[in-house]
Amino acid sequence: MVDIAFLGEHRCKLGESPLWDMRNQCLWWVDARAMAIFAAKPDGTLLSRWNYAELPGSIALAEGGLLVAFADRFCLVDAADGTVREIAPLARPGGSTRLNDGKLDRRGRFFFCGETQLDDVSTGHLWRLGADNSPVALADGIRIGNAICFSPDGTEIFFADSLDGFIRRHRYDPDTGTIGEALGQIVLDGIGKAPDGATVDADGNLWIALVLDQAIACVSPNGELLRRIEVPMPFPSCPAFGGPDLDILFVTSIGDSGRHLVTDHPDGGRILAIRDCGARGIAEARFAKPD
Repeated sequence: MVDIAFLGEHRCKLGESPLWDMRNQCLWWVDARAMAIFAAKPDGTLLSRWNYAELPGSIALAEGGLLVAFADRFCLVDAADGTVREIAPLARPGGSTRLNDGKLDRRGRFFFCGETQLDDVSTGHLWRLGADNSPVALADGIRIGNAICFSPDGTEIFFADSLDGFIRRHRYDPDTGTIGEALGQIVLDGIGKAPDGATVDADGNLWIALVLDQAIACVSPNGELLRRIEVPMPFPSCPAFGGPDLDILFVTSIGDSGRHLVTDHPDGGRILAIRDCGARGIAEARFAKPD
């Protein structure tokens, strides 16, 4: 049986992008609406809180700190004091109202996607930071981009439009950073609604936050449901494996997204630490100079 506990008393308005730092043995995450980045020990002890005048959409590990996708620029943030150094401006590509999910491939390239207006026009893209730190479009037809993750060997990529109800699966060339042929879809009919963040375990299975179903689903790359874990707070947003042995599944959640997802649940916005879930994660890469 899984052991589900909250990570300290931390609460988010819009919790996203949990990220385990093996080197520093801490969990990073963002509260996008509070415009803040946090770090804590596995027992919930707060190590850092940095506030900014702009919205952080997602984070990735980098030498000396973090790569942060803010609303209209990419920055390196110093892990010691939270100071910011811009590496590239961004003109919110593809009609994005803000940047959303972001993840490194196994070689340290940064992939990201945005959130466009919630209408029938799918104008958003999946992007990668290119050689000059400018965005390179890799896939289109996305309204709310989410669930970016990579197979353990780095030769497959998964990503989703949360409004579609399925996750796209493609071949991926880790040498060139290019997406190849489609390998099908992980259809979530009968599993859950609205895939949000996702991560891949060491066996290659996906752990997906079902933001509208108050659950986490573990599915195989072929779409077989292997496990479903009901969680005690609404709107789970993103999972990430962490802890010294990478066997704790941390899950952020949403208390008030500022738009459609708002809850008065007493545990709304809290962060979970799920133990004994029968899986281990993969240590995250660190941001590499784009090629």
